Amino acid sequence: MTQPILEMRDITKTFPGVKALTEVKLAVMPAEIHAVVGENGAGKSTLMKVLSGVYPHGSYDGQIMFEGDERKFTTIADSEKTGIIIIHQELALVPLLSIAENIFLGHETAKHGVIDWFEAFARTKELLKKVGLNEHPNTLITNLGTGKQQLVEIAKALNKDVKLLILDEPTSSLNETDSNALLELLKGFRAQGISSILITHKLNEVLKVADRITVLRDGKTVDTLDTHTAKVSEDRIIKAMVGRDLSERYPPRDAKIGETLLEVKNWNVFHPQRADRQMIKNVDLMVRAGEVVGIAGLMGAGRTEFAMSVFGRSYGKKISGEVLIKGKPTDVSSIPKAMKAGLAYVTEDRKTLGLVLIDHIKHNVTLANLPGVAKRGVVDDMKELQVANQYRKDLGIRSSGVYQTTVNLSGGNQQKVVLSKWLFSGPDILILDEPTRGIDVGAKFEIYGIINKLAEDGKAVIVISSEMPELLGISDRIYIMNEGRFVGEMLAKDASQESIMRTIMKSWEH
Repeated sequence: MTQPILEMRDITKTFPGVKALTEVKLAVMPAEIHAVVGENGAGKSTLMKVLSGVYPHGSYDGQIMFEGDERKFTTIADSEKTGIIIIHQELALVPLLSIAENIFLGHETAKHGVIDWFEAFARTKELLKKVGLNEHPNTLITNLGTGKQQLVEIAKALNKDVKLLILDEPTSSLNETDSNALLELLKGFRAQGISSILITHKLNEVLKVADRITVLRDGKTVDTLDTHTAKVSEDRIIKAMVGRDLSERYPPRDAKIGETLLEVKNWNVFHPQRADRQMIKNVDLMVRAGEVVGIAGLMGAGRTEFAMSVFGRSYGKKISGEVLIKGKPTDVSSIPKAMKAGLAYVTEDRKTLGLVLIDHIKHNVTLANLPGVAKRGVVDDMKELQVANQYRKDLGIRSSGVYQTTVNLSGGNQQKVVLSKWLFSGPDILILDEPTRGIDVGAKFEIYGIINKLAEDGKAVIVISSEMPELLGISDRIYIMNEGRFVGEMLAKDASQESIMRTIMKSWEH
């Protein structure tokens, strides 16, 4: 029988007061795509940090066997020398350096202490060809889209003679085309004998490419499924992940729709740097109290740009059009004015724009409405504590307390902190941009419950999502956006993924 290329035996990792991993077992075979799945906080990232040497040997219990030998990695450089390369969700590229400079950063090709650019460029071209990129080695990273940047990271890994490639949420910010291209690339690596570990919340992608699937729950290995010998479905994986059936992926809601709260008329926005490039073209939108309105579209359709431009003109130049709130023309030309008018915008990038990661939950929750916890211009610490504890309870933020640093929370709990922050600002209209990106099915269900509650409370909710089943599952009505325009509108009960895609394709024909 073939020996595994990697075996992690009884890995146990403890942080002060928390057991993150308990006797976890993972075995990866040669030339295999092995998926590791689990809810946020299940221990996936911790396990990969143990494997790659971020958590050095001696800081955990258990054994790592690679190519038949026990390995005791103390740094990332140690694991990379053996051919284990990890590509994190947040790409480690320098935007203002070229592709070639990024690929050879720290591993420069030099002769007599001088970089050999001819050799670096020739090797970069070879590597880019392997990952299907035609860009010139001189191209700056900042001029590449996210999908191509992901491929540069993989080319960088191939330059280090990779034997086991670990990808952490590689498609979380990619569109469907780029995601499929990346998955095909993994299949190509498998054919060349390279093993991969794929960590993702997108179970449809797991079922497309994985040979075997290891499921973690609460820091323990609960199941390993072989896709070649057993019928594995998304429902079976979810049951193993959350320990229960999620028979309803989307909680039911009895919509009680009221008056029109927000109207946007004839909205036009130009690019902030390229004044001749129109990003949003004559968009009209309406959303009512108690209504959840989805905005569907492919990556780059202009959904985020539209949302940010309406929320205090936080994106774009030469913005024209009219915003009416409860039927009255309203000035939303700055973020304070938009907030005063009852608008809130939950960004798609919670880590960079949504939270102060180095600060604790208490301060993050009250950040958008400090006057709400202040007396005579001074923050009342006890009031702030009371508010933060109330939101922690109401939204089910799982943490040791409100003084826990937000960077140490799982993605789902970080998202609940961002939602708390904006709910405390007292909005009537919430724009939620990719509210479940990068979080697991259990946490998604909880976020959907919060959205339902907001609608029940008479709020108007706009949801932007790249996951069409999600929009169909939680919306009352859906606008379809393509190339900066609204090209269709339909009731969610009459819509399907096919009808949405057909509307997008038709818009290209005109």
